[in-house]
Amino acid sequence: MFTTESQMYPIIVHQLQKALSIFMMAGCCLTLNAQQHPVETIKVYPREHHELLLNPGIGFTTFQRFNGDTLNPGIGWTEGFPIEYQDFNGDLTNKNYPQTTIAYHRINWRFIETSPGVYHWELIDKALRTAAERGQTLMLRISPYEGDKEKDVPGWYRKMVGDEGVLMSKKWNVDPENPAYLKYFGGMIAQLGQRYDGHPDLEAVDVSFIGYWGEGDGMHLLSEKTRLALINAYLDNFKRTHLIFQPLNGDAPNPERLVRGTDIAAYWPDGNHNGEGPQMRHLGWRIDCLGDISNFPDWGFSHMLDVYPQDIVKSGMADAWKKAPIAMEICGTFLSWMKNQQYDNKTVAYIFQQALKWHVSTFNAKSSAVPEEWSPLVEEWLKKMGYRFVLRKFSYPSTMKPQAGLAIATWWENKGVAPIYKEYKLAVRLSSNQQVVVLATSADIRSWMPGDAIFEEKLYVPHDIAAGQYQLEIAIVDPVTYEPRVKLAIEGESETGWYPMGDITVIN
Repeated sequence: MFTTESQMYPIIVHQLQKALSIFMMAGCCLTLNAQQHPVETIKVYPREHHELLLNPGIGFTTFQRFNGDTLNPGIGWTEGFPIEYQDFNGDLTNKNYPQTTIAYHRINWRFIETSPGVYHWELIDKALRTAAERGQTLMLRISPYEGDKEKDVPGWYRKMVGDEGVLMSKKWNVDPENPAYLKYFGGMIAQLGQRYDGHPDLEAVDVSFIGYWGEGDGMHLLSEKTRLALINAYLDNFKRTHLIFQPLNGDAPNPERLVRGTDIAAYWPDGNHNGEGPQMRHLGWRIDCLGDISNFPDWGFSHMLDVYPQDIVKSGMADAWKKAPIAMEICGTFLSWMKNQQYDNKTVAYIFQQALKWHVSTFNAKSSAVPEEWSPLVEEWLKKMGYRFVLRKFSYPSTMKPQAGLAIATWWENKGVAPIYKEYKLAVRLSSNQQVVVLATSADIRSWMPGDAIFEEKLYVPHDIAAGQYQLEIAIVDPVTYEPRVKLAIEGESETGWYPMGDITVIN
């Protein structure tokens, strides 16, 4: 027997009506159930605090010293020689100087390469180890030479090249065009990179290879071949540790020539650039005479007025701060500013403001005391230097199921003048009496520029997490240990360094 279409139609309609009725009844029940047990979104608005934060990679540095050491007396300082280690009594306090997370070490080539191809790495190893013990990382420069005889190039190298006659710059001790210079100084830098690149306690390395203190005097006089080869000794061997370049010292004209043609990312106002693509390297830059407002009239120029504002732009490095740290060094010391230059509070405030405009992250004050009357200015400056993260809003559901995931939404404000440059992780921690679960997010916090940043993500917790109530906390953590590393400018930090946001219930 066959059923016709006309006979079949009422049966189909009847079955559809019945199914629809069942579906609507189920939906009604689900709606009622959802109304009885809604998933509440909890919104947290943390309270900002305005205290000074001691965070990695930013702030003052000690110089040839570490946290807890006595400062340089008077207006002078030491550099270039191996560190003279002081007795340490366990007190990390720096009297008349801010606490720091960075120790800056500047040592000359002659003390590192004691004979051809023989390197005294123990000097750097000890500095790295001591910095870590004092809660710091190490910023390093190996200078080729200085003006004093006891700070010349290594004795064996001097004997090898002898008197090279009249050199093109009065701040050159040897001829950089001699192939032996690239072979030995460049070779030492290559070995330095092979040994230390990516070391967790190495903050940054200065690109330094010519002129007194390695500050670049006469770099414009180098042949293209030599200039690029010496720069590439750094670029080819430091791939993970940040490099900081100094094309802005006023000793060499045409700062754009120092950068142009290299694989250093640089962009000029006319639209020209060094290139695009993964081969380009993002280097920060440093300046060595912050605060020079005609400090030395015989120079014929002022770093703060005649050099830095112009050369930052001319060098193509005005946007370098977005990817790599900007480091600055004081011209003289704070005590010389006060005693010799007789700066007043207004002048000091102007200098600090200019540094912020140039996106400073670190400042080497040469471990010389900060005058008491300038301490308030220094403290306010430090609050803006580098990054300063304020969590403005954090949202999450009141309950969750492991397979459904944990949806979080965050709004941050970076109140500093630069991003963070290390790849720390934003993490969420769920804690109960029975279990602790840490969930790393995919946030790239290095992209959080000054101003607002939004990050949202669904996090999946282990399927076997126990049901119950948990405390939800957040922190910016080390990517390996998941220990909190970056303090936030909000209230409520726990003793463990995590920031509680509220409770959440896990249901199975």
